[in-house]
Amino acid sequence: MRRHHDMGGEPAGPIERHEHAYAPWEKKVDAILRLLLAKRVMTLDELRRGIEDLGPGAYDELGYFERWIASITNVLLEKGVLRVQELGEAIAAAERRHAEGARL
Repeated sequence: MRRHHDMGGEPAGPIERHEHAYAPWEKKVDAILRLLLAKRVMTLDELRRGIEDLGPGAYDELGYFERWIASITNVLLEKGVLRVQELGEAIAAAERRHAEGARL
């Protein structure tokens, strides 16, 4: 039985083959993954499993690097590297910084 992410042989639409500039947050996600891999906190196999475990709705709605950061987050939570409370606090702090920046 195929999982939702397995598109092998199925029509998937056109593939954009041109290079594009990466947004700063995409570069940060790539840097985070590289650091976690170098420090052996997680593996590429764990990243891939995490992406494949995203449900059909999340998998279809998230972009490439959004899938990466969702997978990284879930793997770090599973391993106890992050706690849900820490993650919630970090998200709230980021939202406050964003709101403050929007007012300036």
